Order: sequence, then C-alpha cells, then structure tokens
Amino acid sequence: QVQIMEFGGDSVEAGGSLRLSCTASPDPGYCRYDMSWFRQARGQERMFVSSISSDGKTSYSDSVKGRFTISQDDNAENSISLEMNSLKPEDTGMYYCKTDGRRCGNTWYTYNYWGQGTQVTVSS
Repeated sequence: QVQIMEFGGDSVEAGGSLRLSCTASPDPGYCRYDMSWFRQARGQERMFVSSISSDGKTSYSDSVKGRFTISQDDNAENSISLEMNSLKPEDTGMYYCKTDGRRCGNTWYTYNYWGQGTQVTVSS
C-alpha cells in the first residue's frame, strides 16, 4: 500500500506564490517514485498540471509552463514540491498528487495512488 500526502494549499491573491509538497511512502531508500500533480476546479474534471519521473524528467501543462516548477526535494528522495508563482484565479482548485509507480534499481512497479488533495484558492 502506497500512501500519498499533500501539503501547502492556501488562499492567496493573484500574482502571489505558493509551494505545495507531496510525500510518497513507504520510502525504500533505493526506490524512486514517478509523481504528478493534478488540479480539479469545482464542477470540472481533474486536469494534469505537472509531473516528475523517477529519473528527474519534468513535464508541465501549457497553462502553468513558465510559472510553476516541480522538483524533487534534496533531503527526502520521495518528496516533491511544486513551486507556483504568478498565480491566477484560474489556478484555483483542489491539487492532487499521484504516483504512477516506482523504480527500484532496474525493476519498475506500476501503481495508481492518489492523495486526498490540498486546496488552492487564488482571489482576483
């Protein structure tokens, strides 16, 4: 069983910044998770925001490219952060962290686990 926990959601004004964190456990020291962020606005479908693979490759949706940065935490290998700058009201929503799996050495384990979400509200 993999557990995903998100932190950092808050209410900010447009133009502000927030930093979201996500931790996957268990955390065998020799494994790395692929992790992603999704956003779901009220009444809308959950949409991809950003991802980082176990080997550090990153991807962003067009709507956040240049404003958001995803990274692996230096001090915790299976923790990631999403630095969100120049926030817009349309960034408002519940942000969910997800893992698609983890790589342990040369072995890939496929998963599909989601966190409970953390709320981000951007006011104009």
